[in-house]
Amino acid sequence: MNIWIVCYPTFGWSGIVATELGKALAKKWNNVHFISSDQPTRLDVFKEHIFYHEVTATNYPLFTYIPYESALTSKLVDIVKHEKLDILHVHYALPHASAAYMAQQILKKDWVHIPFITTLHGTDITIVWKDASYEPVIAFAIDQSNAVTAVSESLKQDTYTNFQVTNDIQVIPNFVNFEYGDRFDRDNELKKKFAPNDERIIIHVSNLRKVKRVKDVISTFDIIRKKIPSKLLIVGDGPERWALEQQCRTLDLCEHIHFLWKIKKVEKILKIGDLFLLPSESESFGLAALEAMSAGIPVVSSNVWGISEVNIHRQTGYLADVKDVKSMATYALEILSSDSTLEKFRTQAQIQAKKFCIHTILPMYEDLYKRTIAKTLK
Repeated sequence: MNIWIVCYPTFGWSGIVATELGKALAKKWNNVHFISSDQPTRLDVFKEHIFYHEVTATNYPLFTYIPYESALTSKLVDIVKHEKLDILHVHYALPHASAAYMAQQILKKDWVHIPFITTLHGTDITIVWKDASYEPVIAFAIDQSNAVTAVSESLKQDTYTNFQVTNDIQVIPNFVNFEYGDRFDRDNELKKKFAPNDERIIIHVSNLRKVKRVKDVISTFDIIRKKIPSKLLIVGDGPERWALEQQCRTLDLCEHIHFLWKIKKVEKILKIGDLFLLPSESESFGLAALEAMSAGIPVVSSNVWGISEVNIHRQTGYLADVKDVKSMATYALEILSSDSTLEKFRTQAQIQAKKFCIHTILPMYEDLYKRTIAKTLK
């Protein structure tokens, strides 16, 4: 198949999932074309059967905002015509699904019929819906998609609740790739750099938005550190960055917290972790938690629907109510209290993560592609 994947290039999980999916499809001799405003962080453009196309939107003085959606639509039309693609797969509803629909309609004038699949990842539904100005566009684009997927049952139900859509939504969960050899082998040398006295290492990875409740990460860590020698590594960047730095200084924790900001290969940090904290107000799936679990790191997270589909209470870690910092700290201390307890949770976390191996999830997408293409050809 000739497949086009449209995604965001940033460190967000939707772009990472889209990139890993495309790489896996290319390994099976599919030609995969990526289109984005910049090269996705995990994309190796020198791999066979992988192609990258950049969208360039011109910023004329007339425009208050750069018309990226129009530029993306034009790019889609141009490449579909010249690359003879079979299907478009857009990740994130806004603006990718609406751009795909416009491109589809333009191409019909030249008797080119190409279907597009929209994958909903989370904030395109759970956050954007709160702005009523976007609701009609998102709902229309979802309903006009030839197929729609959501990364969790939670997100599927949120979509039906918050948008007036009738299209069928298939749940295809996020995944991890265990093919990278020593990707998650423990790195004791690196751990010594952050924990020279063999302290426990606690990790949080996110885009540092308020919905992630990253301040609760530091508050939870403050309780843990008073009981067990430990260090906190925060990976990612976002609007809460300054507030976190201030909180760190107020609590006199700066020597125990490392802000690593944007790191392309997060797995290097996961190699040294002992516990992963994810106290989010909402999560469509909890891919950050899944990646941690695949590295054998137990998770203490909030008990919201998306994460609870991945993190199993008392098995791969613990679930606590949103804002319940004390419970999260208590659960964390229970896991970290002894090497034997930690090892038990490590093993169970990795077993659970393997249920989401890419080799299990990839056939779901391949089957959906084939069925969607076949419907278009009728």
